[in-house]
Amino acid sequence: MPEDRSPAIGDADRNAVVERVQSAYSEGYLTHEEMEQQLHQVLSARTRIELDVASAGLPALRPASTSTINAASGRIVRRGVWRVPRNLKVVSMYGRVRLDLSQAQFEDGAVDIDLNVMHGGVKLTLPRDAVVDFESVHTEWKDTRYKPPRRSTGDGPRVRITGVIGFGRLKIRHARR
Repeated sequence: MPEDRSPAIGDADRNAVVERVQSAYSEGYLTHEEMEQQLHQVLSARTRIELDVASAGLPALRPASTSTINAASGRIVRRGVWRVPRNLKVVSMYGRVRLDLSQAQFEDGAVDIDLNVMHGGVKLTLPRDAVVDFESVHTEWKDTRYKPPRRSTGDGPRVRITGVIGFGRLKIRHARR
């Protein structure tokens, strides 16, 4: 019996396939029983080959969409009902940025916002139950202000904010309703 010399897999690899299985189930590609069988295979896989076999019948991944909002000067404002892609890049040299995501329609359960704002502040309003990660934002001049929500379930979209803010402040708050 030949030895399986494929490299061991990590939690990130396994979790990515678990998400694909759950997505296939929620989109109707798998029955409940098939999902349970797939999850069992994925969670018991120890090597890359076993993981590839467990994910062979799953639908192909859709590429994440990316949009860029760019302004040399002036304000950038998005509010109300608007579509938020999986990856959102915001570039502003001179001007304030206001992004209200409280009524936005998210393409995915998560959004990555990459900020590149040189002169001007950024205000983000998130859905009430959103989970936010802004540890990768570098501010040159002022610190980030974050107002956590009261009584949030944390079941909302995942918002990860990265990038650089030169001479301005990042203010993050959650919508009241």
